[in-house]
Amino acid sequence: MAGKRILMICGDFSEDYETMVPFQTLLAVGHRVDAVCPDKKAGDQIATAIHDFEGQQTYSEKRGHNFTLNASFAEVRPESYDALVLPGGRGPEYLRMNGLVLEMVRHFFAAGKPVATTCHGAQVLAAAGVLKGRTCSAYPACRPEVEMAGGTYADIAIDAAVTDGNLVSAPAWPANPAWLAQFLAALGTRVSP
Repeated sequence: MAGKRILMICGDFSEDYETMVPFQTLLAVGHRVDAVCPDKKAGDQIATAIHDFEGQQTYSEKRGHNFTLNASFAEVRPESYDALVLPGGRGPEYLRMNGLVLEMVRHFFAAGKPVATTCHGAQVLAAAGVLKGRTCSAYPACRPEVEMAGGTYADIAIDAAVTDGNLVSAPAWPANPAWLAQFLAALGTRVSP
């Protein structure tokens, strides 16, 4: 099976584990992943954030790694990709205000291509207007945005994921195994021992 071409749209302070783990996993199983960020080109870096759950009312945030982008945002043509990944973290706060990002997201939904999002990535989906009638998980604080966008919030365990048609979503990085397994299934990727 030839690998799929996957677009990953990130931003500064995208969540470290929700960016690096899917990027590396998808590469490891033979897919091509182009990681991009608005106003940046291949070779530029974004700062990531590590969100942890340490018993407070919300997550804590620490500076993560530098993540090197391997493609240029200005050169992206969504029609040439098979799927989309939107990591969570704080990056979606500003990605959702970028008209080109929103157009790209709408393309993947209109074409029925697989879309994987986790944590705050649902903010981008809500801003793109693609959640109406869809079930989507996200970090619990994003529930109002999912519901105001006409979606049904999937209130699932932090280590679980949900698939609704072409949309695979999860609440946070502890769900990476379930989220990536469901996304690989949506891509038609079979991994065997």
